[in-house]
Amino acid sequence: MNYSAEPLAVIIFIMFVLAVLGISYWFAQRAKSASGYFAAGGNIHWSVNGIAFAGDYLSAASFLGIAGMIALYGFDGFLYSIGFLAGWMVALFVVAEPLKRMGKYTFASAIDAKFKSRGVVFAAAVSTLVVSLFYLIPQMVGAGALITPLLGLPFEAGVLIVGSIVILIVATAGMASTTWVQFIKGGLLVLFSLILTVLLLVNGFSTAPGDPDSPLNNLQTLELTNTTPGSLAVADNSFTLLEEFTVNNRTFVKAEHNGLVNYWKLEAADGVLTQAQSIVTSPTGTDMYNGAPKEEGLFFPVGHLSEIEGQVNAETGPVNLFSFFGVIKDSEVIRWGSQKIQDGEATATVYYQVPTQGADILVPGQKFKIDPAKGASTADRVNFVSLMLSLFLGTAALPHILIRYYTVPSPAFARKSTIVAVGAIGLFYLLTFFLGLGAMTSGVIDLTNENMSAPLLARAFGIGIFAIISAIAFATILGTVSGLIVAASGAVAIDLAHKTLKVKMSDNAMVLVGRATAIFVGILAMGLGLAFQHMNVSFLVGWAFTIAASANLPAIIMILFWNRVTAQGVIASIIVGLVGSLTMILLSPDVFTQVYKLPAADAPMPISQPAIISVPLAFLTLVVVSLLTKKKDMLESKV
Repeated sequence: MNYSAEPLAVIIFIMFVLAVLGISYWFAQRAKSASGYFAAGGNIHWSVNGIAFAGDYLSAASFLGIAGMIALYGFDGFLYSIGFLAGWMVALFVVAEPLKRMGKYTFASAIDAKFKSRGVVFAAAVSTLVVSLFYLIPQMVGAGALITPLLGLPFEAGVLIVGSIVILIVATAGMASTTWVQFIKGGLLVLFSLILTVLLLVNGFSTAPGDPDSPLNNLQTLELTNTTPGSLAVADNSFTLLEEFTVNNRTFVKAEHNGLVNYWKLEAADGVLTQAQSIVTSPTGTDMYNGAPKEEGLFFPVGHLSEIEGQVNAETGPVNLFSFFGVIKDSEVIRWGSQKIQDGEATATVYYQVPTQGADILVPGQKFKIDPAKGASTADRVNFVSLMLSLFLGTAALPHILIRYYTVPSPAFARKSTIVAVGAIGLFYLLTFFLGLGAMTSGVIDLTNENMSAPLLARAFGIGIFAIISAIAFATILGTVSGLIVAASGAVAIDLAHKTLKVKMSDNAMVLVGRATAIFVGILAMGLGLAFQHMNVSFLVGWAFTIAASANLPAIIMILFWNRVTAQGVIASIIVGLVGSLTMILLSPDVFTQVYKLPAADAPMPISQPAIISVPLAFLTLVVVSLLTKKKDMLESKV
């Protein structure tokens, strides 16, 4: 799709950025000590910290990724919301108060409170850095995706803008600024998502959303006069069929019409060809979108109901919270799938229509294969269970979430903060289901960038709310990236330099090292964002949750509830969880296809979500090593 900057959107965006920088400058004057820089002095009120928690957690993955995944797959995308929210129960009932009592600035300080071991600090610090980097990737991808429709700039510009602003925020003001930015944007995100949902309900549904003359509302079907594969012929003589391609049991036909070459999908049972969209990439020429250069704007947004409760041309008028789902359940949704075709030296990505009953949209199965009757393999089902496990366990082990417990003055405030966060996050995730399904049926989905579904839904209601929603989403990314970089800065300045390497530093020197780390990590995050730009941000966050759940959570849980834990057991558990999960992710089918550009069948790992293996392995390692080293310690003490 082609995007151009709207003056109002640019003005609102600049106002948000200036406000964020103003907050940072104000707090920079007060963040002179290590406590002020890394933990906001520990004086944040629990209600502010609770909303800031929500701000930290409602990242690009939540607003952009989940809404985008729901827009394409329905309930399967909402499963991420359920998993993310359920994970807060572990944080609320298990981690919040004990962690506040044990730590001071960083995750490593809490883990090491019992042992005073340089090895424990080192392992926890490295784990913090790796998890933070993996969580930073989807934030930068979301920033790049957002900046294109908002300002009309390329993806790379979005990554560079976010990276530069965040480095400025964190390098100057640290945790105090990050907390208040998260508080403001977290509150605004929930409020404007609620407003957008109300607009969606008032508008209702239509089989012809938006402009009635748009290509989406005038999709073509070509009747075949010969349905024999290899000899297909159409009744409309203005079309010339050029070539047939059969891939994964689907047949596509390349055809020429009015000088444009595009692709169509064969529906053999109906004896017709249905209109598809395509992007053809040639090693020597310009990329062609539906047979023309992108600038001509022939590639159009999609997502609509082809029938509403059995009626082809229909609209509902306003609906309420419950009839919203009832209408979708009794209607037919046109989703879009994609298939890559090797056409000579060119590669064509063909997007084709997938008519889907609304009732199937509201249950799992469009993305995650879990029903054997619908072709789900054992690996598919294990992959799904493993994903849910990582989402459930990963929340309570994310470094940028854990360090927020140190910004409040007491364990009781930590628990109250978590309760506020659970309420705000729960409301927001409920709204994502409406926003995603709204995008699915409102003709706003950009097939080349599913992450933009929620902001583009807002644009359907006017440029003003689009600009505000996009600016808030941008601030969301700024806040989350800031929190992650603060966590990484603390890991390097306090855990690695001060505690592990025993570098003697004053408070000012520690803050200086933290700021230098922020600059380095920010630059590294920009590079990773560019490398992973084509992946869904929620999917990428799933990997960060897997690593956190594998490397950090076993150590946290066992230290709290098992008195035979040893430092050696903790170190071994973190290393096994970290290296094991990371290795399995890098050898997974999704990384092979989307990063290495290799066939999924060549991947050594049969699943892409390894938490079901790596988390139990880390627990087992901790128990075995702790029992072995505990016995040795006892013998040495007797001698």
